[in-house]
Amino acid sequence: AGENARSLARLLPRGCRLFLFGTGRDKMAPQVLNGCRGVDAGAKSGARQGRRASAAKSQSRSRQQGLKAASPRCQAAHPARQSQVVAKAIAEPKAGLSSKKGDAPSDESFESKRLTRKTKIVATIGPATSTKENFKTLADCGVNVARLNMSHGDHESHGKVVDLVHEYNRTHNAAVGVMLDTKGPEVRSGDLVEPLDLARGDAFTFTITQKGLKNRKNTCTVNYDDFVNDVHVGDLLLVDGGMMSLEVVEVTKEDVHCKVVDGGTLKSRRHLNVRGKSASLPSITDKDWEDIDFGIRVGVDYYALSFVKDEHVVHELRAYLQKKNADIKILVKIESADSIRNLDRILEATDGAMVARGDLGAELPVEEVPMLQQRIVQTCRRLGKPVIVATNMLESMIDYPTPTRAEVSDISIAVREGTDAVMLSGESAYGQFPYKSVQVMSTVAETTEKALERAKGVRRFGSANSEPITWIAATVAGETNAQDKPMPEVLAYHATTMSNTLASPIVCRTRGGNMPRLISHYRPNNLVYALTKDPAVQRNLSLYNGIVPLLVKTDEEGTALLKAHGVGLGVLVECSTKSATNVIQIKNF
Repeated sequence: AGENARSLARLLPRGCRLFLFGTGRDKMAPQVLNGCRGVDAGAKSGARQGRRASAAKSQSRSRQQGLKAASPRCQAAHPARQSQVVAKAIAEPKAGLSSKKGDAPSDESFESKRLTRKTKIVATIGPATSTKENFKTLADCGVNVARLNMSHGDHESHGKVVDLVHEYNRTHNAAVGVMLDTKGPEVRSGDLVEPLDLARGDAFTFTITQKGLKNRKNTCTVNYDDFVNDVHVGDLLLVDGGMMSLEVVEVTKEDVHCKVVDGGTLKSRRHLNVRGKSASLPSITDKDWEDIDFGIRVGVDYYALSFVKDEHVVHELRAYLQKKNADIKILVKIESADSIRNLDRILEATDGAMVARGDLGAELPVEEVPMLQQRIVQTCRRLGKPVIVATNMLESMIDYPTPTRAEVSDISIAVREGTDAVMLSGESAYGQFPYKSVQVMSTVAETTEKALERAKGVRRFGSANSEPITWIAATVAGETNAQDKPMPEVLAYHATTMSNTLASPIVCRTRGGNMPRLISHYRPNNLVYALTKDPAVQRNLSLYNGIVPLLVKTDEEGTALLKAHGVGLGVLVECSTKSATNVIQIKNF
């Protein structure tokens, strides 16, 4: 009877027109609306004729305005060239869409059948969780990405973990991804006969030579010959991220003489940082290249690249992966002074980032880390790229079954800042309570997300406040009109708005994963169910906030899986440049 069209007409931006076509007994409805602003109504005997008439009118109007009318395929490929936005409202009465209260699934039954946490969890796999039974228990607790720390273990042990992940995904239709974390160019102290107890004011020497080492007191080798060139008098050396600190008082051809500032026990092969400086080592070492080739062979989904100094390292690895025909995403670990100086260019080049706060707090003043974390997270959000907050999130749970209150707040702050994922390191690799650690992290993240939904007045990451994404598609060169938005972004934005209004999840069929990533950028209140036929795409989407990737072969299988997840009324998004199909539907699954 025209009620929907009247509502749409009131909301039409100036310059847009709404085309209406009545069929069957509703033929006269469009005639009633001819007086509404922006409405071009006409009664046709069928939907096919209506579409043909719409195309004819569009082409005629374009010719009158002196514009070149592009074909639907061309318009889909170049959305910025479209001269009009055509809104199509289709009402299809179906069983189950009745407004009667008894026909809709109750909130209680709906919530009990589906996942609700949107923030993803990355867990490092180690001795405590590397068996089949232990990994299954860990994955069942809610882990989304399994991390392989290449600083420990060998290719054989890590290969077995990858096999466990792939087997778990096959048997549970799960989407646990695999992240290979490179060791990077680490500067470490040498071997000691026994640990050395050092007190404040003691003299200590790092040397690059083995000559006369046995006869020298308080002296240790370093695994990096240029160490004597990288440090200068007055520099502060940190051992294991700050467990001990030493001030450089003299530098010779082979030795770095120090004075202990904060004492402790020095053990063999300890990690060394220079406050405010990065070692002049290549970001990708020979061992890293061997590990990268291993990742290609076993089929990992992400590389976490350690100690990235500039964007050239990312370009170098991407070119290598393209040469190997490997579709593996690159995550840069922001953990050095150089990476902060080149942060914007690095994040533009990469597929995602990790805030590695351990080494970051060693090379830079620790009080700057919270602000740097927020800056990195927000920059990744603006670019539409996933970001992980890592290091010391539940450190106490390596030994104790409950976290500190500060650790709980740390997780909550990361979620409120908009991170895609939070990470466990030693907690899940060798800790005493790996499963409880995952459960605590999951509970805190989900509770924070629900609080953000209730506090609408201070919620910062809804669709209305998110900045446009720059990485999916750009406007045609020379056209800077703000209205010329790429069609995928337009669909993602409005699908988020509709989902938030209806309090319903979003469902998206995808081949390469671009549309679910776009929707994730706008942080809808509800989950995004991504249906794909590609297992690699399914695993890749496991890192993005709010996305539940499902592997399906047919549409019928997808519908059955959605029902199993408790999806009733949902917002269906379809975007395809090949078929020129761009549709948002409200559908009962």
